[in-house]
Amino acid sequence: MSIAVVTGAGSGIGRSVALALSEAGWSVALAGRRSEPLEETARQAAGGTAGGTAGKTAGETLVVPTDITDPAAVAALFAAVRDRFGRVDLLFNNAGSFAGGGTPVEDLEYETWRTVVEVNLTGSFLCAQAAFRTMKEQSPQGGRIINNGSISAHVPRPHSVAYTATKHAMTGLTKSLSLDGRPYRIACGQIDIGNAATEMTARMQTGILQANGETAVEPVMDAADVARTVVHMAGLPLEANVQFATVMATAMPYIGRG
Repeated sequence: MSIAVVTGAGSGIGRSVALALSEAGWSVALAGRRSEPLEETARQAAGGTAGGTAGKTAGETLVVPTDITDPAAVAALFAAVRDRFGRVDLLFNNAGSFAGGGTPVEDLEYETWRTVVEVNLTGSFLCAQAAFRTMKEQSPQGGRIINNGSISAHVPRPHSVAYTATKHAMTGLTKSLSLDGRPYRIACGQIDIGNAATEMTARMQTGILQANGETAVEPVMDAADVARTVVHMAGLPLEANVQFATVMATAMPYIGRG
């Protein structure tokens, strides 16, 4: 039995990945700020199938409401997972905030900047640190961390300074974890996602500001396509690692953005 922790599991990409991992036979700890959406993800996982995969049955789920910006809450999350399942094989570091998106840099409130940094960067670090400690100490040793980067880890959208800065920082976090994890069979990779259809990207379908000052509707893709990619990355032996993967709506303005 393989054990995964998914942050931001109550909606969007986090929910899609949690359900896909469960259908692939993983037991999944569902972390997020609010219990109700996490419980809904758990209900959907319990009502799903194993996707027709031979020999696979849907894994168990564990709901753990967690504020990932609080070190004590993160420690309690991983303690709960160890108590229930005995180990951690995968962390999908997914939770994030786009607060302040669309706000010009000169108008961005300090508190908004701090919120985005605390959730996207500090929260991801705290979860990765707790996973790293667990994976280093458990037997058999090792595991995998997959960070949710973003297309914004490569190029910004207009008026997205906080989100873009944290997603660039996520790439540094991924590389450092990948290097520091080598002696302990801890692999770390990053998935950079472009325009998956979630609540966060709903505005893409009504029109969003482009680098040339125009507003345009952008194509989106099914979040299930992202989930399948994460399941593939997660299922590799620890001797192999997808260091960086970009999964995007084919016709979105990324190649050639700006």
